[in-house]
Amino acid sequence: MKKIEEVLKDWEPVIGLEVHCELTKLETKMFCGCKLEFGAAPNTHTCPVCLGLPGALPVPNKAAIESIVLAGLATNCDIEKHTMFYRKGYMYPDMAKNFQTTQGPKAFCMRGHLDLDVDEKNINERYGVAELAPGETFENVTRTEDGYTAQVGITRIHMEEDAGKMIHVGGAEGRIEGATHSLVDYNRAGTPLIELVTEPDLRSPEEARLFMEKLRQIFLALNISDCSMEEGSIRADGNISLRRRGTTQLGTKTELKNINSFKSLHDGLLYEICRQAEVLEEGGVIYQETRHWDASKKRTIVMRTKETADDYRMFPDPDLAPYDLSDDFIERVRAKLPELPDQKVKRFQETWGLSAYDARHLVAHRVTANFFEACMATADAKLAKPLANLIINDLAAMANDGFDLAASPLTPARAVELVGLLASDAISSKQGKQVLAAVLDEDKDPAAIVEEKGMKQVSDTGALEAVIDQVLADNPDKVAAYKGGKTGLLGFFVGQCMKATRGQGNPKVINQMLAQKLNG
Repeated sequence: MKKIEEVLKDWEPVIGLEVHCELTKLETKMFCGCKLEFGAAPNTHTCPVCLGLPGALPVPNKAAIESIVLAGLATNCDIEKHTMFYRKGYMYPDMAKNFQTTQGPKAFCMRGHLDLDVDEKNINERYGVAELAPGETFENVTRTEDGYTAQVGITRIHMEEDAGKMIHVGGAEGRIEGATHSLVDYNRAGTPLIELVTEPDLRSPEEARLFMEKLRQIFLALNISDCSMEEGSIRADGNISLRRRGTTQLGTKTELKNINSFKSLHDGLLYEICRQAEVLEEGGVIYQETRHWDASKKRTIVMRTKETADDYRMFPDPDLAPYDLSDDFIERVRAKLPELPDQKVKRFQETWGLSAYDARHLVAHRVTANFFEACMATADAKLAKPLANLIINDLAAMANDGFDLAASPLTPARAVELVGLLASDAISSKQGKQVLAAVLDEDKDPAAIVEEKGMKQVSDTGALEAVIDQVLADNPDKVAAYKGGKTGLLGFFVGQCMKATRGQGNPKVINQMLAQKLNG
């Protein structure tokens, strides 16, 4: 297959997402009083309502309605005051009722949007943006100094109930293919679930990944879900089609189902773009179908032909009266809105003078944002930038490998102390990394480690001058070469001085003194 860069020259991807989020912070299911508990023994949290037994009547969970209104307000949606629940035909055994209670054409939340900030390094996945000047706008994109901003429309956020869990026994990787039999756990059936549907405004796998990440940040800030991708409480379906550049008619879409990691969402869409381009260029046909992303084989696999709206046989649920939300109810929910990620980014910029890039990457994870704020509670404002660098460049990268910052020996006070040592030139940047590693390994304060290991930099010009004079005296040929125009030899002299001081000389001061002596 062609690489994505080649495909994008001729084809435009059109991507929309359907993001499903379980409201795991609630205590009970959507229409009954059964307890919500991940990992409970199979089929121990069920009742006649969530099993759909004859005569059982559902009662809506008011706290779940509050949660979806919070989600809508946080994503710039209009809140519909008059809505109703529908029955949607469901033919799979993980929903005992044989229908799913969901919403129809009008959901609780309609017509919203989110703005995505895409960094410069990922700009080439959006064709043509690199040619725009900062501030210039094309379609839903505005070029910025460090990338671009894309506004993504949200069609709706509707409320529904989740299905149960199927366990396929005997198949590879727990899949139905090759299984000898299947088991059903109905504990999850009836869990309150909100589904957010975007407009087809996304044009790259990176934009889709960023949208999913940002939505997760918002839902975590709202405290409506634990948003655990490993446990499946937030997952996405990606709809993707291609059209020739310069055309407006949409192509036939495929759907990547139940993606449960940011990387899988990005990589699955990337593969599907290249696969569809290859099929179309060879004269083939793209079929509307649901596909599975196989991360181990790095390819998508057909699951089933995609159902149409008629297959769902939707009609208003006769057991649930229409829902009317009052202005007072909506305003009470609005008053519960916390500081949202975009607001926190703006505050970090205005309060501590951080760049938009630094602020965004700090806020990307609650643990790094909280850690930074804890540091700045005692730190001088001038340390904001170096603290941000420490968290973004070192700690966040370690967190990707399983490092738990919140439980580590690196407390906010120790981070401030470490950055202070670097800012005062007491230690070099290389030594700073060594001190950080020692703090994590030995659970000691940075200053104590520097003292014990004799790492404090020598910045005294008197002490360094003797070292520099000796290095220059020992290398007269190189001094002559430098003065003859080979100025790159400055690095050699610095290295010799650092060696003579056993790595404790301040390289910044040594650089300055050498330049003065060699150019004097």
